[in-house]
Amino acid sequence: MDPLRQDLLARMRPDLIAADDAPWQQRKSSDTRVRILEATIDCIVEKGYARLSTNAVTQRAGVSRGAMHHHFPSRMALVGAVIDYNFYQRMRQFLADYFAAAEGADDRIVVEVAAERHWLSVTSRHYSAYIELAVAARTDVELNLHFLPAAQRFDRVWTEQMMQAFPQWQSRWDALRVANDFAVAAHMGLVLQQPAIDDAQRVDAVRALIADVLERLRTDGP
Repeated sequence: MDPLRQDLLARMRPDLIAADDAPWQQRKSSDTRVRILEATIDCIVEKGYARLSTNAVTQRAGVSRGAMHHHFPSRMALVGAVIDYNFYQRMRQFLADYFAAAEGADDRIVVEVAAERHWLSVTSRHYSAYIELAVAARTDVELNLHFLPAAQRFDRVWTEQMMQAFPQWQSRWDALRVANDFAVAAHMGLVLQQPAIDDAQRVDAVRALIADVLERLRTDGP
């Protein structure tokens, strides 16, 4: 793995997730926690945040109630952990997909690749869980106490490293920041509106427009 990805993932990896070189016992406990967290994401996506329960997650993950209580002693402890884990997994998958697809491509193709890979990330189950949590956090004070700091940390770490991830933008930091914010907002809006549109050609046309705007920002600035 290249140094940039290693640094980004190390800075975003939740404490509950063991590093690859951690002792075996730590990795074993981490594997159990990951199974629980992935089951939690499934429950959030399928039933919504309001109906999330530790009993449902325990059954979905196939672990005992004792194991669940050992790793996550309360529902909110579980929710706080899944928020951090979900941000980490989204970054990990996007970086893996992007660097694999962008290797050797010219600058314009790289922008298209980044837009395509970001679209794939926002159509994932992890992003579906993110939207559910983001919407619920608007009115749930306790949830927002966990969600907002994690979202701000994710944004801070990512924006600090974007110039290294996208050297095609060279010194155009302001344009890159606008391009990132535009892609995030536009893709989220398209995901939310897609069921109502229900037309693949219209969705593809909007996606093409987003990629075109990103390229114009790269060459001409905001």
